[in-house]
Amino acid sequence: MKDQRIERVARLIRDVPDFPKPGILFKDITPLLSSADGFRTCIDLMAKQVSDEHIDVIVGMESRGFIFGSALALKVGAGFVPVRKPGKLPGDVDSIDYALEYGTDSLEMHRDAIQKGQRVLIVDDLIATGGTARATGELVAKQGADIVGFSFVVELTFLEGVTKLVPHRVFSLVRY
Repeated sequence: MKDQRIERVARLIRDVPDFPKPGILFKDITPLLSSADGFRTCIDLMAKQVSDEHIDVIVGMESRGFIFGSALALKVGAGFVPVRKPGKLPGDVDSIDYALEYGTDSLEMHRDAIQKGQRVLIVDDLIATGGTARATGELVAKQGADIVGFSFVVELTFLEGVTKLVPHRVFSLVRY
């Protein structure tokens, strides 16, 4: 039996064809965010998935991971740490370069953001190919944290991005 709350969240995710380029079917979460009940339900469901994990810190990936990650951190009583594109954070940072389909990208996190041994959940709105999530996990691991898992609102299963996150647990609400 399907959870009606997950179906309600899924109905608030809009398909936008040919964005950002032809052939891409973009999953737009802005209708979900603009619905107070929908957004609250989404965060409640994400929190329920990880309720037994004893999370100390939630790491959110730029930029939509900030939205879901910070709300989830409040819900589960954890701290929040942003992972940003280069040049956006003041102070000492750890950085990582990672491969994209065409080219490379980089991410940064404050060097003192996470303490060794803290239990960390990494959050974003969507997992596609998994490259950004894996790179974020490598940044978190570099600081000596214990990665509890990864949490996403949407998983594009046909791209098999979760395979890049093995051996960590992956929590997702809506799967396409």
